[in-house]
Amino acid sequence: MSEHPFTLFAIDSLLSEEERAIRDTVRRFCADRIRPHLADWFETARLPARELARELGGLGLLGMHLEGYGCAGTSATAYGLACMELEAADSGLRSLVSVQGSLAMFAIHHFGSEQQKQEWLPRMASGEAIGCFGLTEPDFGSNPAGMRTRAKRDGSDWVLDGSKMWITNGSIADVAVVWARTDEGIRGFVVPTDTPGFSAPEIHRKLSLRASVTSELVLAGVRLPESAMLPGAKGLSGPLACLNEARFGIVFGALGAARDCLESALAYTADREVFDKPLAGYQITQTKLADMALELGKGALLALHLGRLKDAGQLRAEQVSLGKLNNVREALAIARECRTLLGANGITLEYPVIRHANNLESVLTYEGTSEVHQLVIGNALTGQAAFRG
Repeated sequence: MSEHPFTLFAIDSLLSEEERAIRDTVRRFCADRIRPHLADWFETARLPARELARELGGLGLLGMHLEGYGCAGTSATAYGLACMELEAADSGLRSLVSVQGSLAMFAIHHFGSEQQKQEWLPRMASGEAIGCFGLTEPDFGSNPAGMRTRAKRDGSDWVLDGSKMWITNGSIADVAVVWARTDEGIRGFVVPTDTPGFSAPEIHRKLSLRASVTSELVLAGVRLPESAMLPGAKGLSGPLACLNEARFGIVFGALGAARDCLESALAYTADREVFDKPLAGYQITQTKLADMALELGKGALLALHLGRLKDAGQLRAEQVSLGKLNNVREALAIARECRTLLGANGITLEYPVIRHANNLESVLTYEGTSEVHQLVIGNALTGQAAFRG
């Protein structure tokens, strides 16, 4: 009798009834609404993002771990489990939800004025309005402190000039949270995307995250009122806090992609006959499957531990780096190994494995590269910052 990898680790015994119910609801939604279309969306690089945002909002998944303003107010662990199910479908779907809730909505929720919260959060929670998060620039990814986007005062207004790159949801967003350098340090701004001077050309010809909208943001003399500034964020601590929220979702989400690959490999090797015997019956196959199940289960235990720490208000940034570094790295290794078990079938969109592997190449380097997270952990271990030199 075959056994699911998570059953080996008794993962369900670590979850509450509510957490299992939320996980199962998202899993059913993905099975019914998302999975039948994923191969086409990936192949054509088209995603009905606005339609999906309203459906995801109707399920309460947008900003689900935030309190008030139409947000569901779930636990962080429940949010992580939702991310796992979304990314088991596709990393692009989880990215849509993650950028909306953990970056754009989180920034307004934690650093915004009451007026900004009332104006945007209820509509974003329902999926009526879509948000994006403008931090990364063409020449400044891992080093956001070097950003060149500027915001200058002009009377009582602010005028923004600059560009941002690799922005999920950018060209479909109604509002952008944009970080810019000012004479007072780095500040965040809530920018309605219909503001004159704002444009968001979509980035094409991607071979990863194809079922996701990725854009450049161009700000050419974007004039905003004083009230557009996020009053609660000054310096890099604001955007970095947002990134930690998004990274937390990735800790869970990447495991979803890995789990889907492993489930596909288990089903395939059970049915595929090689030399008159199921591929799953060979020792080399079983050692591969066992090693992947082990890493998947260990990653799930780490994610749940971090989720409990976050719910207790005890999670530190370097602990998020532990989870992001380990779980994405292992998820990508699992996807690649599963591809070998599927042989030539592993490179087609008839199976999800190569799609997940391609997507995870992006997940590996966004929200902090592996090298950045290694240095965050190294700094915590040694007390020595090694980001330069």
